This record gives sequence, structure tokens and C-alpha cells, in this order.
Amino acid sequence: MSGGVDSSVAAALLLEQGHDVVGVTLKLWENPGDGGCCSAAEIEDARRVAQQLGIDHWVFGFTEDFETQVVAPYAEAHAAGLTPNPCIECNRHIKFGRLLRRARQLGFDAVATGHHARIRGGRLRRGADRAKDQSYVLYVLGREELEGCLFPVGELTKAEVRAKARSLGLRTAGKPDSQDVCFVTTSGGREALLASRIPLHAGRVVDAAGALVGRVGAVELVTVGQRRGLGLAGGGPPQFALAVDAAARTVTVGPLPNLLTDRVELAGITWAGEPTAGPVEAQTSAHGAPAPARVEGATVRFDRPHRRVAPGQSVVLYRGDEVLGGGLAK
Repeated sequence: MSGGVDSSVAAALLLEQGHDVVGVTLKLWENPGDGGCCSAAEIEDARRVAQQLGIDHWVFGFTEDFETQVVAPYAEAHAAGLTPNPCIECNRHIKFGRLLRRARQLGFDAVATGHHARIRGGRLRRGADRAKDQSYVLYVLGREELEGCLFPVGELTKAEVRAKARSLGLRTAGKPDSQDVCFVTTSGGREALLASRIPLHAGRVVDAAGALVGRVGAVELVTVGQRRGLGLAGGGPPQFALAVDAAARTVTVGPLPNLLTDRVELAGITWAGEPTAGPVEAQTSAHGAPAPARVEGATVRFDRPHRRVAPGQSVVLYRGDEVLGGGLAK
């Protein structure tokens, strides 16, 4: 129970279905009070909802695991010029890693969360509300993890979740959705977090011929596909970041056609079952539209030119609503 409306309703639905339920909030991050992950207000909201539902509420402190498995790798990836997705690593190592292991040790049958996704036939599928679908950030879950998971709100739209919360009088019914990267504060932002952990270096911005066209204050903060904040002179067609070389402290830019590609190479591929080949739909960001493509080994070939995927970002492969697997863009 994160303190949000989705996990609050998930707990209520499980109670209605006759399950024995205990609410658990994970203390992952030492938050001084800037809202978001692990703040006192979030934990209090979860505790109060558990009280409303008449269930026990526990808090598990996994700060060391979160630092080692999520936050430190996030900073290291930026230092290498990559664009990581910490939510996926949190799901892999913390929520459906450490928490699931502890739940089994304590004798629980399953871990339930408020994710908008579904499990059918032992396979992960998109949530009923495509606008809120979160299967992208869950693609790393294998059959063993899925056998110990429940996603009670996966069959509902977000509007239905909020309506259910209101009908039950839950204090989280009107609460806004949380930010994407929960440990990046609203006051300091990504730059402040990374500056406290890795050196940030000013970088050169060059065109495809290597000519200097601008400068950035921190090359580690630039993402492939980025348009703004590249220190470019005005005029001419829009320029986009085509490549980031953190070691050389250089960003290469070019017009939109140069950003398009017909393929992406994947590393660290996770398959839900047997490795897949042939036609799929490839989703290259958490909220992006899936693109028709074909899988050829570790290569995903797009049917039509597609924006280059930032190295370090996940590419998740679907057939219909079913998650086939995914990997990290090289």
C-alpha cells in the first residue's frame, strides 16, 4: 500500500473477495518531506486506509536494498550516458523480489499491488484501462513471480477505481497519481539528485560533421531524442540529440529524419516463455504507443521508421495484450 488510490482499492477488492489481507508499505527512501515516495504523509495515508478497511498495516524498511539495486544503478547509468528506468528495476528487485520473498517466508500466499495489469494463464497482459496500463514496467516478471502476484484493479478503468474508492469513503479517492521517479524530489529534481552522487560535466554539442554547435551544462543529463536544453542557436529546423558520449563529453545532434531508425538492438532480454521471433508490437516507453515490428534474435526491426530508442531504455514486446518479453536498448 503506497498511500495511493490504486493500492487502497486493491486491498478493498481483496477483502470483498474473502481474502485475509495485511497492508504493507515499503520504506525505501529517506524522504525529508518533499512528498512522493516514502514521505510521512504517504505512509500515514496508507495506514489510515488500512484502518478504514479494518486490516493490519505494516511498514517494511528496504532502504539498503533500494539504494543498492535501484538508486545507485540509476546514477551509474546516467554517468555512462544511458537513460535508465528505475521503476522497472524496483519492480524486479524490490516489490517482486525482496518483498515477495519476505511474504513467502511469513506464510502469505501472494503479494497484491495496485498496478494496472492483468495475469491470465500465467502470462502478463495489459490492464483494462489502456491509458493507465502498467504492464510495460512489469515485463521483467517471470512465471514464478507471476504465480505469487495479484493485480486486483487490472480489470478496472482508473475512473472505476476512483468511483470505488469514493463509494467506500476512502481518504485516497481523489488523490492525484504519483510522479514517475518516486525518489526524485519536486524541489531538487533529477539534476540535484545526480549531482549529489556523480560528477556532472559540461559537454560539447556537435553536428553530424563534428562541428561545434552548442554546449550543455551536464552531458549526463541529456537523453537521446531530447530537443530542448541543448544550447543551440535559434533558426533552422529543430535539432534533436542523436547520441550521447559521456566519456567524450559530447552530444551529437541532427534533424528529425536523422533521429529515425528501422531497428534497435537489445541486451539483457527477458522472455515470458520461449524466445519469440516474427511479428510483434514494440513499446519503447512507459506511455508510448506500440509500433509494429519483427523480432530477429536480439534485434527488433520496426515496420516503419521509428524514433531512436535511448540506450538504457526498455523495449517491451507484445502480441495483442500479452507481454512476450523485453530488453534494454543498446
